[in-house]
Amino acid sequence: MTATRRAADRAVGQANQPVLRSAYQRSVAAYWDSERDPVNIRLGEVDGLYHHHYGIGDYDAAVLEEPAGSRGDAIIAEMHRLETAQADLLLDHLGHIEPGHRLLDGGSGRGGTSFMASQRFGCQVDGVTISEAQVEFANAQARQRGVADQVRFHFRNMLDTGFDTGSRQGIWTNETTMYVDLHQLFSEFARLLSYGGRYVCITGCYSDVTGGRSKAVSQIDQHYTCDIHPRSAYFKALAASNFVPINVTDLTTQTIPYWELRARSSVATGIEESFLTAYREGSFHYLLIAADYVGL
Repeated sequence: MTATRRAADRAVGQANQPVLRSAYQRSVAAYWDSERDPVNIRLGEVDGLYHHHYGIGDYDAAVLEEPAGSRGDAIIAEMHRLETAQADLLLDHLGHIEPGHRLLDGGSGRGGTSFMASQRFGCQVDGVTISEAQVEFANAQARQRGVADQVRFHFRNMLDTGFDTGSRQGIWTNETTMYVDLHQLFSEFARLLSYGGRYVCITGCYSDVTGGRSKAVSQIDQHYTCDIHPRSAYFKALAASNFVPINVTDLTTQTIPYWELRARSSVATGIEESFLTAYREGSFHYLLIAADYVGL
């Protein structure tokens, strides 16, 4: 690729258009700029990894038997263990990543998974988010960790990142796709990935079989200012951008214990029952999708 083409690629969507391009995007950015939810902050304080996603796996019921004075902290630590296990599972599906590779975290939040990826693979990671507050927080974390030259966070729109074409060997989104148009997103990811590059997604999606959003799914949408997609939309949009799924895993039963524990925690937000209802009635699924880019 020529230097002129690289410069042009870097300028895509950045020089002439704002990062926030619609009233909806501005409302989402405002939500996350002002978000200080203890369910994210308290859990991140356990070990300095701040996630913005849910957990998987069975929890240790012993935390519920802790004395009153320590029970709350024990539950928080156990919830954080489950959400870190979820991030580890996502990274397990990125395939063969070498230190010289470059990764992208689409909708990077406060940076937890990006730091885990850098530590695991020894490669450069860029995170993008439309929340300036999240960018500032995550870059401060990178400096504190001494990895600011390796892990960088950018105020950019993941639908149009401005990064070089073919510059990424791996990309992931972790519970962020419900904020964007999937065809636009996967078209941009196809541009960014080299041939054979891997995209991994963990997301909640509503069931096509049950027919539209259930009441519980609609409550989740309203709570998080998002627009949850049907399960079928992911595979249609991936195919349209020359992605071929290599692994699809239904994590629904694996995430229910996290929500059961969260409902009994000091950081419960009131949305827990909607998640549990939607999962148990089958109107909502928690999926992992790993797909290879095979376009030219």
